Amino acid sequence: MVWLSCGLAALAGLLFGMDIGVISGALPFINKEFDLSPSMEGWIVSSMMVGAAVGALSAGSISKNMGRKRALLASSLLFIVGALVCVAATGPTLLWIGRILLGLAVGVASFTAPLYLSEVTPERIRGTTISFYQLMVTVGILAAFVSNAAFSYIESWRWMFGVLTIPAILLFFGALSVPNSPRWLAAKDRFDEARNVLSKLRGTSEEVEYEMSEIQEAISQESESKGWAMFWRNSNFRRSVFLGIALQIVQQFTGMNVIMYYAPQIFQASGFEGTSASLWATVVTGLTNVLATFIAIALIDRAGRKPILFAGFGIMAVTMAVLSFVLYIGATNTALQYTGLAAVLLFVAGFAMSAGPMIWTLCAEIQPLQGRDFGIGASTGANWIGNFGIGYFFPIMFAGIGGAWTFGLLAVVNAVFILFTLAFVPETKGISLEKIEKNLLSGKRLRNIGT
Repeated sequence: MVWLSCGLAALAGLLFGMDIGVISGALPFINKEFDLSPSMEGWIVSSMMVGAAVGALSAGSISKNMGRKRALLASSLLFIVGALVCVAATGPTLLWIGRILLGLAVGVASFTAPLYLSEVTPERIRGTTISFYQLMVTVGILAAFVSNAAFSYIESWRWMFGVLTIPAILLFFGALSVPNSPRWLAAKDRFDEARNVLSKLRGTSEEVEYEMSEIQEAISQESESKGWAMFWRNSNFRRSVFLGIALQIVQQFTGMNVIMYYAPQIFQASGFEGTSASLWATVVTGLTNVLATFIAIALIDRAGRKPILFAGFGIMAVTMAVLSFVLYIGATNTALQYTGLAAVLLFVAGFAMSAGPMIWTLCAEIQPLQGRDFGIGASTGANWIGNFGIGYFFPIMFAGIGGAWTFGLLAVVNAVFILFTLAFVPETKGISLEKIEKNLLSGKRLRNIGT
């Protein structure tokens, strides 16, 4: 039942990834049909992030009042409507509306799915299951890249958006069959229902009773204030909220979504001529993203979160520096073209094994139960605000200062993130959510709340 619940919830990750990936292939043909300026191009890409930020901030209230399961159902319906609006768009305005609706769906899904997974799985495999969600994000990106490349031969960006409806329908019917989160049920004083759900998710009655006692103790020790009230009154809770926000901003400013949204343009700048050639290079990028995520799944509950983050940020800093150098001197021969491609692929691998899954996992783990909806809503909203900034300003920066300086700046930023991880990020491997909460609210330093 645990793995069934995780598999169905992770369909949200698949849609999340497809929505990220579809725009990179559709954009050249949208540009051709509507003759977009760099600013308009940035708005079409980033309008999804505006919707996602609103969706993420709204998802906290939906998830808290209606439950994680119903939030996933709402997300699937928004995906279907948004995709159909994009398919029917007759100009940039309708396309923006459709992208905003898709963004709302992504915002709700990106908030709810990691939260749901963190609450239904035991701590010994919690990191693995949340990483499985991130794996589904990468599979979705790859599926969108393959779809984009296939439809590029008939230059049909509408079909690229249309395929989003298929997994959205699967998510709707899948979400109908998963149980409610036991922690959400307990927070609503529905303890008998929570115990019944746990009995389906855990192996023994002893596990069920032990986990129920931890959940009840966490609820009894919390003050009556929740959400904004808890944020203003409890300084320790503010620390976890700000850490979650910082982690998501870090994830965005690694530059991964620059690669995902603008990969064809980057490959063309690296010497790969023609839309189809650059799109198939993008497919290889998506495949690398999927395969490298298996490294995270294999190691997250063994090596821990922090060592993998150190390795990932190091890889990303070096590869962005290499790509910057290739673009600076110009990809004038085949060796330099493939050096640039290798740098992009290694960068994607570094992200997929580290900052991608680790940061979603940490943000789902560090928030106390009574403030979890608020805390994860704030961090997910920050993710999409940062995503908006990257999506909107990258084409303007790329056109203004050039790719070499843009990627050189990203190399420096990733090096700085190594120091951030050392100073603030806790190691949460094998620690229950309730123990992390106790350490946080007792005033331990953020980097020590997982000990």
